[in-house]
Amino acid sequence: MSAQPTAENHPEPRSIVLGVTGSIAAHKAADICGQLVKAGCRVSVVMTADAQHFITPLPFKTLSRQPVVTGLYDEEEGWKPAHVRLADETDLLLIAPATANCLAKLAHGLADDALTCIALALRPQAKLLVAPAMNGKMWLHPATQDNVRLLRSRGVEFIGPDAGMLSCGYEGIGRLWNTDGIVAAALELAGRGSHA
Repeated sequence: MSAQPTAENHPEPRSIVLGVTGSIAAHKAADICGQLVKAGCRVSVVMTADAQHFITPLPFKTLSRQPVVTGLYDEEEGWKPAHVRLADETDLLLIAPATANCLAKLAHGLADDALTCIALALRPQAKLLVAPAMNGKMWLHPATQDNVRLLRSRGVEFIGPDAGMLSCGYEGIGRLWNTDGIVAAALELAGRGSHA
């Protein structure tokens, strides 16, 4: 069994922004946050307004030990806006879960909230990993698939979605990938994997 990465193995902890969007799977993002922190990463959580209908910021604040960004105009102690500071500092932007609406915004450069502003302002060295979660018909719709192809052509990494029973009552593809797999992919992309 390989050793779990720790802060002792990596003296400079990697910075990960965890974006949470409005999906029933948003509650699983708390597990992702906790695992990344346990692996020694500095995690900053950014929630869309729709995500807050499914889970409150409190679990993320507690698990990450960091303030949670819930709006584009959240106050900062310094002069730099939170979305600009996070975009400048992060090694990886992980969006889990990512809705069809979020994918469309990312593909077309829309930046109307803190999360999409961070995505648009990421420094070139930073990675972007997306874990989609949505109704299967939404995932398979040509518009969504076109957006996915466009994002992949720009270097965006995807993990999932998975197939199975969906919260909407349908069975098919669209489930959020398992949290352990998302965390492993995030750690690898952020340079925190066992082979980093």
